[in-house]
Amino acid sequence: MRLKLYRAPTMAEAMAALRRELGAEALILGSRRVAGGVEVTAALDPEAASPSGAAGDPLAAGGQRERREALAFHAVPEALAALLEEGDLATMLSRHFAFATLPLAAGAAPLLFVGPPGAGKTLTVARLATRLVLAGGAPLVISADGKRAGATEQLAAYTRLLDLNLLVASQPVSLARALTRRSEGAPVLIDAPGIDPFDPAAGAEISALAGAAGARVVLVLPAGLDVAEAADLAAAFAAAGALALVATRLDVARRLGGVLAAAAAGRLGLAEAGVGSGAADGLVPMTADFLAERLVRGVGPATARPPAEAYA
Repeated sequence: MRLKLYRAPTMAEAMAALRRELGAEALILGSRRVAGGVEVTAALDPEAASPSGAAGDPLAAGGQRERREALAFHAVPEALAALLEEGDLATMLSRHFAFATLPLAAGAAPLLFVGPPGAGKTLTVARLATRLVLAGGAPLVISADGKRAGATEQLAAYTRLLDLNLLVASQPVSLARALTRRSEGAPVLIDAPGIDPFDPAAGAEISALAGAAGARVVLVLPAGLDVAEAADLAAAFAAAGALALVATRLDVARRLGGVLAAAAAGRLGLAEAGVGSGAADGLVPMTADFLAERLVRGVGPATARPPAEAYA
């Protein structure tokens, strides 16, 4: 593994130098403020930099039985699995699921990120802010989470590295006031508190925040959840206004049936996928090709058995 240390006056300059030298496959191992700017430690795995092999659906040639085994491994609900059993998997996913692009362009409506406690909302906001800064933008980042201890401090640690100001506004009135500080056309990212969506008062709180900001609501939900639980959560958050889904922890979750169940139950557009711990490279757009590859990765005779058998 090749390690390299980069120092620059700003995070954007450090990341630009890193990408020029190591490329898009570089892993961000850490970053910190130093005298005169920031310091970023990165690594490049030689194997990751080389071609990974053939693309596409590796189960397509194996027949319907292998596809069924893969979908069963992921605990995809039967009704959804029936839609995906035949044909190119990416094509079938595109046909039966919505894939969304988060509106981050200048002048777009603010984005309000919601979800249950611990879903990864704060890190998702930090990752999107990093993406925008690296592209030359300066988003307005707002913490509306006045409930979780340390939530504001966690997000502030990222915004300081990005040379962004973090505004704190946990009530609809203060949120509307914070938005008056938005630079013309700047994207707005709002980190909402983690809530129980089955509590009517909590759902009303999210609706009030979204209404005050004129925001589009994005659900952040971790992969690997029980399928029925994921579907219920997504439906409840959709009732509170969620339109799109960011699935986190795809780097550690092996079974993705919950992601599909959530998207279907909430009629949510699949937008982004959390694939690592880094702020700069830990979030990627969710596409049909990406999801198809994840559904078939590592699925075979040794892994497609019921989970309980592994402990027999």
